[in-house]
Amino acid sequence: MFEFLGITPQALYSQLLVGLINGSFYAVLSLGLAVIFGMLNIINFAHGAQYMMGAFIAWMGLTQLGGWLGDSTLQINYWAMLLIAPLLTAAIGIAIERTMLSRLYKLDHLYGLLLTFGLALIIEGLFRYFYGVSGQPYEIPEVLQGALNLGFMFLPKYRAWVIVASLSVCFATWYMIERTKLGSYLRAGTENPRLVQAFGINVPLMITLTYGFGVALAAFAGVLAAPIFTVSPLMGADLIIVVFAVVVIGGMGSILGSIVTGLGLGLIEGLTKVFYSEASAVVIFVIMVIVLLVRPAGLFGRER
Repeated sequence: MFEFLGITPQALYSQLLVGLINGSFYAVLSLGLAVIFGMLNIINFAHGAQYMMGAFIAWMGLTQLGGWLGDSTLQINYWAMLLIAPLLTAAIGIAIERTMLSRLYKLDHLYGLLLTFGLALIIEGLFRYFYGVSGQPYEIPEVLQGALNLGFMFLPKYRAWVIVASLSVCFATWYMIERTKLGSYLRAGTENPRLVQAFGINVPLMITLTYGFGVALAAFAGVLAAPIFTVSPLMGADLIIVVFAVVVIGGMGSILGSIVTGLGLGLIEGLTKVFYSEASAVVIFVIMVIVLLVRPAGLFGRER
C-alpha cells in the first residue's frame, strides 16, 4: 500500500513492532511515575536511575554473583530476577522514601524534583564509577530465543514476551488501583489522609509501600530491557526525559492515561521513523507542546 512512497510492508511492520516495544517500556515506566505522583505528589526524577538499577541487579545476579561467592557456576536466572530485582530496588526506594522524601510531602513539588534529581545523579555516578559507561550484554533466556513466523514477518519471541508482560503488569496495576478496595484506600489516603487514618488505616505505611511499588515497576521494566538493550549506567538517563513527556501528555497522576499514552506514542514514534525518520527523535515533544497548549492537564488528566 505504501510502496509508492518507497516503503515496503516489512519495513512498516518492523518499525511498528519496535514502536510497540518502546511503547511498552514507556507505559510501564510512566505508570510507575503516575502512581508515585498521583498518590504521593512527588515528581520522581530518580525513576530512570531505578530502572537502570533493576537491569544492573539482573545482570549482576547472572554474571557476578558466582564470582563474589567463590562459585563460578552460581547464577540467578532471568525468571527469578523478574521478581528479585524489583523487590531489591523497591527496598532501596522505601529506604529513600522513609529517610528523605517523607520530609517533603508538605512542601512544593520543586523540592521533591530537586531531591530525586540529585539522587539520580548520585546513583548514576556510582554505577559509572564501578562499571564504566560501556554497556554490558545480558543473554536472552533460552526458551525465548528465536522467532515466530507470522507469515508477513518474523516476530522475535523475546520481544513478544516483553509486550505481553508489560501490558499484563500495566492493566493489573490499573485494575488494582481503580477497581479494588486497596486502590480506594490509596486514593482516599491522598485526598484526605486524616479521615482514612480515623478508620484505623496506617496511611504513612501505605504511602511508603506505594512509593516502593512505583520503584518496583521501574526495576521490572529494567529487567525486561536488559536482554534488548545493553545494561549501562546511562540507559535510564537516555529514557527518562521521554517518559516524563509521556506522563505530561497522558496527564500527571493518570494511571490509564500513562498506559494508553505510552503505547500510543511508541507506535507514533515507530511510524515517524518510517515516513520521516529525521523527526522521530522530537515527535513526542512536539505532541507534548500541542497537548499542553490545548489541554494543560493532559489528555486524561483532571484540572486541579
